[in-house]
Amino acid sequence: MNCSTCAAPSFKLFVFDMDSTLIDAEVIDELAAAAGAADEVSQITRLAMNGEMDYTESFLKRVAFLKDLPYEKAMASVDKIQIMPGAPELIEYIHSIGGKTAMITCGFSVAADRFKHELNIDYVFSNELVVKDGLLTGEAIGPLRTTNSKEKVFEKIVDECGFQFSECVVVGDGANDVCLFKRAGFSIAFNAKPSVQQQANIAVHEKDLRCLIPILKDLII
Repeated sequence: MNCSTCAAPSFKLFVFDMDSTLIDAEVIDELAAAAGAADEVSQITRLAMNGEMDYTESFLKRVAFLKDLPYEKAMASVDKIQIMPGAPELIEYIHSIGGKTAMITCGFSVAADRFKHELNIDYVFSNELVVKDGLLTGEAIGPLRTTNSKEKVFEKIVDECGFQFSECVVVGDGANDVCLFKRAGFSIAFNAKPSVQQQANIAVHEKDLRCLIPILKDLII
Protein backbone atom coordinates (compact mmCIF):
# COMPACT_ATOMS: atom_id res chain seq x y z
CA MET A 1 0.00 0.00 0.00
CA ASN A 2 1.30 3.45 -0.89
CA CYS A 3 0.92 5.45 2.33
CA SER A 4 1.20 8.77 0.52
CA THR A 5 -2.24 8.12 -0.99
CA CYS A 6 -3.94 7.80 2.41
CA ALA A 7 -6.40 10.54 3.26
CA ALA A 8 -5.13 10.70 6.83
CA PRO A 9 -6.14 12.98 9.66
CA SER A 10 -3.66 14.37 12.13
CA PHE A 11 -2.50 11.39 14.17
CA LYS A 12 -2.09 11.95 17.90
CA LEU A 13 -1.85 8.52 19.56
CA PHE A 14 0.47 5.69 18.53
CA VAL A 15 -0.42 2.35 20.10
CA PHE A 16 2.00 -0.58 20.25
CA ASP A 17 1.95 -4.20 21.23
CA MET A 18 4.94 -5.16 23.42
CA ASP A 19 5.95 -8.75 22.61
CA SER A 20 7.78 -9.12 19.29
CA THR A 21 6.95 -5.49 18.53
CA LEU A 22 8.59 -3.10 20.97
CA ILE A 23 10.74 -5.92 22.36
CA ASP A 24 12.51 -8.75 20.56
CA ALA A 25 10.90 -11.59 22.51
CA GLU A 26 7.65 -13.09 23.77
CA VAL A 27 7.77 -12.58 27.55
CA ILE A 28 5.59 -15.59 28.29
CA ASP A 29 7.94 -17.78 26.27
CA GLU A 30 10.98 -16.47 28.14
CA LEU A 31 9.30 -17.12 31.47
CA ALA A 32 8.27 -20.58 30.34
CA ALA A 33 11.86 -21.37 29.40
CA ALA A 34 12.91 -20.40 32.92
CA ALA A 35 10.17 -22.70 34.25
CA GLY A 36 11.26 -25.62 32.05
CA ALA A 37 8.14 -25.48 29.87
CA ALA A 38 9.47 -23.72 26.78
CA ASP A 39 8.22 -26.14 24.14
CA GLU A 40 4.71 -26.46 25.54
CA VAL A 41 4.17 -22.74 25.93
CA SER A 42 5.78 -21.63 22.67
CA GLN A 43 3.48 -23.99 20.78
CA ILE A 44 0.42 -22.45 22.44
CA THR A 45 1.77 -18.95 21.77
CA ARG A 46 2.12 -19.71 18.06
CA LEU A 47 -1.45 -21.00 17.88
CA ALA A 48 -2.78 -17.95 19.72
CA MET A 49 -0.86 -15.39 17.63
CA ASN A 50 -2.01 -17.12 14.45
CA GLY A 51 -5.60 -16.94 15.64
CA GLU A 52 -5.84 -20.75 15.75
CA MET A 53 -6.70 -20.90 19.47
CA ASP A 54 -9.07 -18.81 21.55
CA TYR A 55 -6.97 -16.19 23.28
CA THR A 56 -8.57 -16.58 26.71
CA GLU A 57 -7.94 -20.32 26.65
CA SER A 58 -4.35 -19.86 25.50
CA PHE A 59 -3.64 -17.25 28.16
CA LEU A 60 -4.84 -19.43 31.02
CA LYS A 61 -2.97 -22.48 29.75
CA ARG A 62 0.32 -20.65 29.30
CA VAL A 63 0.29 -18.86 32.64
CA ALA A 64 -0.50 -22.16 34.42
CA PHE A 65 2.84 -23.54 33.20
CA LEU A 66 4.61 -20.86 35.28
CA LYS A 67 3.38 -22.27 38.59
CA ASP A 68 6.15 -22.50 41.21
CA LEU A 69 8.66 -20.49 39.14
CA PRO A 70 10.66 -18.37 41.63
CA TYR A 71 9.93 -14.67 41.16
CA GLU A 72 13.64 -13.83 41.20
CA LYS A 73 14.26 -16.33 38.41
CA ALA A 74 11.39 -14.79 36.43
CA MET A 75 12.90 -11.33 36.79
CA ALA A 76 16.32 -12.61 35.73
CA SER A 77 14.82 -13.96 32.50
CA VAL A 78 13.08 -10.65 31.82
CA ASP A 79 16.33 -8.74 32.36
CA LYS A 80 17.85 -10.59 29.39
CA ILE A 81 15.17 -9.41 26.94
CA GLN A 82 16.34 -6.91 24.32
CA ILE A 83 14.44 -3.93 22.96
CA MET A 84 13.45 -4.30 19.30
CA PRO A 85 15.97 -2.60 17.00
CA GLY A 86 14.82 0.91 16.15
CA ALA A 87 12.30 1.18 19.01
CA PRO A 88 14.03 4.07 20.84
CA GLU A 89 14.39 6.04 17.62
CA LEU A 90 10.76 5.48 16.63
CA ILE A 91 9.40 6.54 20.03
CA GLU A 92 11.66 9.58 20.04
CA TYR A 93 10.40 10.55 16.58
CA ILE A 94 6.76 10.24 17.66
CA HIS A 95 7.35 12.44 20.68
CA SER A 96 9.23 14.97 18.54
CA ILE A 97 6.11 15.53 16.43
CA GLY A 98 3.91 15.91 19.51
CA GLY A 99 2.42 12.42 19.48
CA LYS A 100 1.58 10.31 22.51
CA THR A 101 2.56 6.66 22.82
CA ALA A 102 0.76 3.72 24.42
CA MET A 103 1.69 0.11 24.97
CA ILE A 104 -1.20 -2.33 25.35
CA THR A 105 0.09 -5.79 26.12
CA CYS A 106 -1.42 -9.03 27.31
CA GLY A 107 2.01 -9.63 28.81
CA PHE A 108 3.09 -8.80 32.30
CA SER A 109 4.15 -5.84 34.40
CA VAL A 110 7.47 -7.52 35.25
CA ALA A 111 8.48 -6.60 31.70
CA ALA A 112 6.07 -3.81 30.79
CA ASP A 113 7.17 -1.56 33.66
CA ARG A 114 10.80 -1.90 32.62
CA PHE A 115 10.21 -1.04 29.00
CA LYS A 116 7.84 1.80 29.83
CA HIS A 117 10.74 3.59 31.49
CA GLU A 118 13.44 2.55 29.05
CA LEU A 119 11.43 3.67 26.02
CA ASN A 120 9.58 6.56 27.68
CA ILE A 121 6.11 5.27 26.78
CA ASP A 122 3.28 7.58 27.90
CA TYR A 123 0.58 5.00 28.69
CA VAL A 124 1.12 1.33 29.55
CA PHE A 125 -1.47 -1.35 30.29
CA SER A 126 -0.51 -4.94 31.15
CA ASN A 127 -1.34 -7.87 33.42
CA GLU A 128 0.33 -8.85 36.67
CA LEU A 129 1.59 -12.26 37.64
CA VAL A 130 0.38 -13.46 41.04
CA VAL A 131 3.23 -14.19 43.46
CA LYS A 132 3.00 -16.00 46.80
CA ASP A 133 5.93 -16.76 49.08
CA GLY A 134 8.34 -15.79 46.33
CA LEU A 135 6.85 -18.17 43.77
CA LEU A 136 4.53 -17.59 40.82
CA THR A 137 1.16 -19.21 41.44
CA GLY A 138 0.37 -19.91 37.78
CA GLU A 139 -2.26 -17.17 37.81
CA ALA A 140 -2.46 -13.57 36.60
CA ILE A 141 -4.66 -10.57 37.25
CA GLY A 142 -5.31 -7.52 35.13
CA PRO A 143 -7.45 -6.07 32.33
CA LEU A 144 -5.90 -7.97 29.41
CA ARG A 145 -6.58 -11.65 29.93
CA THR A 146 -9.48 -12.33 27.58
CA THR A 147 -10.27 -12.28 23.87
CA ASN A 148 -10.45 -8.71 22.52
CA SER A 149 -9.63 -7.23 25.93
CA LYS A 150 -7.10 -5.01 24.15
CA GLU A 151 -10.00 -3.27 22.43
CA LYS A 152 -11.59 -2.35 25.76
CA VAL A 153 -8.33 -0.87 27.03
CA PHE A 154 -7.91 1.00 23.74
CA GLU A 155 -11.38 2.46 24.18
CA LYS A 156 -10.47 3.52 27.72
CA ILE A 157 -7.35 5.40 26.58
CA VAL A 158 -9.14 7.11 23.71
CA ASP A 159 -12.05 8.15 25.93
CA GLU A 160 -10.04 9.38 28.91
CA CYS A 161 -7.48 11.25 26.81
CA GLY A 162 -9.99 12.83 24.45
CA PHE A 163 -8.67 11.26 21.25
CA GLN A 164 -10.66 10.01 18.27
CA PHE A 165 -10.05 6.50 16.94
CA SER A 166 -9.33 8.09 13.56
CA GLU A 167 -6.40 9.91 15.20
CA CYS A 168 -4.73 6.65 16.27
CA VAL A 169 -2.09 4.46 14.65
CA VAL A 170 -1.75 0.87 15.89
CA VAL A 171 1.32 -1.34 15.48
CA GLY A 172 1.19 -5.04 16.32
CA ASP A 173 2.02 -8.56 15.20
CA GLY A 174 -0.57 -10.93 16.68
CA ALA A 175 -4.15 -12.01 16.15
CA ASN A 176 -5.11 -10.24 19.37
CA ASP A 177 -4.07 -6.93 17.76
CA VAL A 178 -6.57 -7.22 14.92
CA CYS A 179 -9.38 -5.82 17.08
CA LEU A 180 -7.27 -2.65 17.43
CA PHE A 181 -6.50 -2.53 13.71
CA LYS A 182 -10.22 -2.40 13.00
CA ARG A 183 -10.77 0.63 15.24
CA ALA A 184 -7.69 2.71 14.47
CA GLY A 185 -7.27 5.30 11.77
CA PHE A 186 -4.24 3.41 10.46
CA SER A 187 -2.73 0.03 11.29
CA ILE A 188 0.69 -1.51 10.74
CA ALA A 189 1.41 -5.25 10.92
CA PHE A 190 5.01 -5.60 12.11
CA ASN A 191 6.63 -8.92 11.14
CA ALA A 192 3.20 -10.47 11.55
CA LYS A 193 1.69 -13.73 10.35
CA PRO A 194 -0.10 -13.57 6.95
CA SER A 195 -3.54 -13.72 8.55
CA VAL A 196 -2.71 -10.63 10.61
CA GLN A 197 -1.06 -8.77 7.72
CA GLN A 198 -4.27 -9.04 5.74
CA GLN A 199 -6.13 -7.07 8.43
CA ALA A 200 -3.70 -4.13 8.48
CA ASN A 201 -3.33 -1.11 6.21
CA ILE A 202 0.32 -1.95 5.63
CA ALA A 203 2.75 -4.71 6.58
CA VAL A 204 6.43 -4.26 7.48
CA HIS A 205 8.69 -7.28 7.14
CA GLU A 206 12.03 -5.92 8.30
CA LYS A 207 12.84 -6.41 11.99
CA ASP A 208 13.68 -2.76 12.62
CA LEU A 209 11.14 -0.23 13.88
CA ARG A 210 13.03 2.61 12.21
CA CYS A 211 11.32 1.37 9.02
CA LEU A 212 8.09 2.82 10.38
CA ILE A 213 9.40 6.38 10.55
CA PRO A 214 9.09 7.11 6.79
CA ILE A 215 5.65 5.49 6.82
CA LEU A 216 4.53 7.83 9.60
CA LYS A 217 6.07 10.80 7.83
CA ASP A 218 3.98 10.01 4.75
CA LEU A 219 0.87 9.74 6.90
CA ILE A 220 1.43 13.12 8.51
CA ILE A 221 2.20 15.02 5.28
